[in-house]
Amino acid sequence: MDYRGIFEDAVDALRQEKRYRVFADLERIAGKFPRALYRDSADNAREITIWCSNDYLGMGQHDSVVSAMQQTAGRLGVGAGGTRNISGTNRPLVELERSLADLHRKEGALVFTSGFVSNEAAISTIARLMPDCVIFSDQLNHASMIQGVRQSGMQKHIFRHNDVAHLRELLAATDRKRPKLICFESVYSMDGDIAPIAEICDLAEEFGALTYIDEVHAVGMYGERGGGICEREGLMDRIDIIEGTLAKGFGVMGGYITANKAIIDAVRSYAPEFIFTTALPPALCAAARASIEHLKKSSVERQQHKRQARLTKAILADAGLPVMDTPTHIVPLMVGDARLCKAASDMLMDKHNIYIQPINYPTVPKGTERLRITPTPLHTDEMVFELRHALVSVWASLEIPREQASAEITASKLTSGDLTLPTVGG
Repeated sequence: MDYRGIFEDAVDALRQEKRYRVFADLERIAGKFPRALYRDSADNAREITIWCSNDYLGMGQHDSVVSAMQQTAGRLGVGAGGTRNISGTNRPLVELERSLADLHRKEGALVFTSGFVSNEAAISTIARLMPDCVIFSDQLNHASMIQGVRQSGMQKHIFRHNDVAHLRELLAATDRKRPKLICFESVYSMDGDIAPIAEICDLAEEFGALTYIDEVHAVGMYGERGGGICEREGLMDRIDIIEGTLAKGFGVMGGYITANKAIIDAVRSYAPEFIFTTALPPALCAAARASIEHLKKSSVERQQHKRQARLTKAILADAGLPVMDTPTHIVPLMVGDARLCKAASDMLMDKHNIYIQPINYPTVPKGTERLRITPTPLHTDEMVFELRHALVSVWASLEIPREQASAEITASKLTSGDLTLPTVGG
């Protein structure tokens, strides 16, 4: 049996479809985000600009966050010592969970090593603990949520993306006596759209279902204190379980859930992904808490981030590039072909020192391949114009189809009173 050949053939198939993933060798430069050093295969280094980071607010390099990590590592060391069951809970982790519970106005919080693990563990455990549970899951839920639903072993129904009428049909066809769990996201990361949260909560109350929302692309970013879309829309008290990440808006690492004490204690006690995994190190916990507490008080980062996201959409649309107009900070630039998408990404890096990772199948459906751009408060206006010039050049060189930007994007957003365009040449 040629075992090696099996794996080589599997990887070759991805290369043939232009879906083989290449990880750029990047070294972020403290104090200069979104600049970074890129090293090619010959180990030659040059400075590039990152346009696709999930460190949406640049908090991973914020002075207070870096200082909290350094000081805590100096006092407590760099390791957690093991699982919380074996080694106990380090004090910064206790404080972090209290900070998260306060952020979402819930009774308790539970921290995991990543957002993927928190979704997988929480959804599967919560569903398993409810006898004969039925799960209702949005069609475009993240892979971690899908894995949690699958791992639960419970009956599931997939409702069309953000389709409240379809969800109602599925709920109405289910025995009212059966426990129900509705799983959905607030911000969907590939299209940048927002769920009809209030309407889903209405259905949950009508049909007696628990609600589970993934706010990973919204925490830190939206709401008066960075509590996410649910906070912005005044709906946190209507959601039973709020899941989030410490690795995007907060710029560090880890995932979490917040809920009432009964749910938190049940997941803590039954989820193997939690019980048997080493805890987050104290320095990471302290850094995450510093980021959360800063963003609870400061709205400067969110305001500037909103401006730069709107500016980027407007400038790219004005150039006739096929940018998807979204109500969030996500800026998808549609390509529609895996090979062209990879070629565009490569050309941006090779010729323009701009890094944007191509998004291909299975992350998005075939035919909807795209470049996913994520502006931050630290992307300057000049960087936005540099991005436009580079993209226009790449689109022309590769003959990628262009669509005329809608009047809604160019006219209203370029001339809106709260978005004054800078006087940058070109």
